[in-house]
Amino acid sequence: MEIKKVGVVGCGAMGAGIVQLCAQSGYQVVASEINDELLNKGLASIEKVLARSVEKGRISQQDKDATFGRIKGTTNTRDFSDCDLVIEAAIENLDLKKKIFAELDGICSKDTILATNTSCLSIVDIAMATRRPDRVLGLHFFNPAPIMKLLEIVKTITTSDETVEVCREFGKSVGKTTVIAQDKPGFIVNRLWIPYMLHAVRLLEDGVASREDIDNAVSLGLNYPMGPLTLADMAGLDILLFVANAIYERLKDPRYIPPTLLEKMVTAGWLGRKTGKGFYDYK
Repeated sequence: MEIKKVGVVGCGAMGAGIVQLCAQSGYQVVASEINDELLNKGLASIEKVLARSVEKGRISQQDKDATFGRIKGTTNTRDFSDCDLVIEAAIENLDLKKKIFAELDGICSKDTILATNTSCLSIVDIAMATRRPDRVLGLHFFNPAPIMKLLEIVKTITTSDETVEVCREFGKSVGKTTVIAQDKPGFIVNRLWIPYMLHAVRLLEDGVASREDIDNAVSLGLNYPMGPLTLADMAGLDILLFVANAIYERLKDPRYIPPTLLEKMVTAGWLGRKTGKGFYDYK
């Protein structure tokens, strides 16, 4: 099977990045949102990123126009009917994702592969909302999708080997290194990343060191590109809390229990860069 046309459900920060990546890689892309306001916001964010790339000389104006010309925005899920691959990038809500997949199952060709970008939810639960669980899997991109080099391909017990192989080739075609993970809590990256991040928050909470010293110790001592608290602010503290809770709910491993400080910051609306305040102040 050859993928020629890609659909992306959701045009928020993650979805817009996937749309841009696929369009820049030469695919025709259908991008959907629940209303025109959110759709236009998502498309505008893609246009802004591409315009900045032109200004910095990374791409030409012709490349920008060609990329944007391959994107079709819609609020009608029936526009996914002729897509070869549809990637869902909606919010992390299992019931919502199951509803989306059930709808896509009734619209798309029986050969269409349906993928979810979830970072922690059970993919087989989503797959069983369709009549094609063999053609459902996880394609977990990392933010920002056009830049980050990794793509986690998540295989459920029902996913066919053919589906995995098609998506492995798709991953290569969009410039990603692919890794295969089983449909288990956290997959590979979050299973390793979440305890590390939570432990950094606990160090701050326990007064072991300041936020700056924790970040500098990791970035300079371990040669990481940034410290864990800076990274948490970039990823979003609400996302960190959600994923930690989701993994803990399934594993009951105490390493995934969120620190009280993280819970209080999310309650206060201190979610990191996107709200202007997290472990650091961005205002």
